[in-house]
Amino acid sequence: MTAAARVLLVEDDRDLADLLGLHLREAGYAVEAVADGALALQRALADPFDLVVLDLMLPGLGGMEVCRRLREADRTVPVLMLTARGSETDRVLGLETGADDYVPKPFSVREVMARVRALLRRVDYDRPPADPDEALRFGPLTVFPQRARVEIDGEPVDVTKKELELLVLFARHPGRAFSRQELLDKVWGVQFAGYAHTVNTHINRLRAKVEPDPASPVFVQTVWGVGYRFAEPAEVADA
Repeated sequence: MTAAARVLLVEDDRDLADLLGLHLREAGYAVEAVADGALALQRALADPFDLVVLDLMLPGLGGMEVCRRLREADRTVPVLMLTARGSETDRVLGLETGADDYVPKPFSVREVMARVRALLRRVDYDRPPADPDEALRFGPLTVFPQRARVEIDGEPVDVTKKELELLVLFARHPGRAFSRQELLDKVWGVQFAGYAHTVNTHINRLRAKVEPDPASPVFVQTVWGVGYRFAEPAEVADA
């Protein structure tokens, strides 16, 4: 993000709030900390935040209710829920209420910061382009994000939903290398419990459909030790 991401930290444990706030600020985020659910909801509805870090057990209005009301108000801000409740039922309930990710206490600060970074990456990737209806063209390959259509030399290509999501993400960020974990976070979601080979499998299937020679890909290229990147227009023209 070009400007500091704004994080609303909702935690009634003063020591924990100070610790998380310190690490978030050191990472370059603009942090506003509140200690009760009613005030958290008021602030989240009043101002545009990039992320809400939300404790489940709060005085007055609980975190689950805060999250539910945010979603009812059509606020799409990502929510990372923190809770002492670690059961699968509570985790599922939190996600179904609208939380984007869920970290049970006790947790390491490093894990929380990794989840924060992953959710903020999704915010960046989800920002619509200046013209969301504009076709993405790379030589013979054309991607129509809004129409969910892919063409090679004007002929339609049958791709799955995940293949399309991968292709749109790549085509909107030509030249940028994505790790497998980043692709999992963005396309499958941070709560996805699968493995990195899921990405490899989908990439191989996508290449078989759009590459002139899948064994020597032009569009979706492997970056050894990192993950994958999409070729820039000049590279496609040269190829």
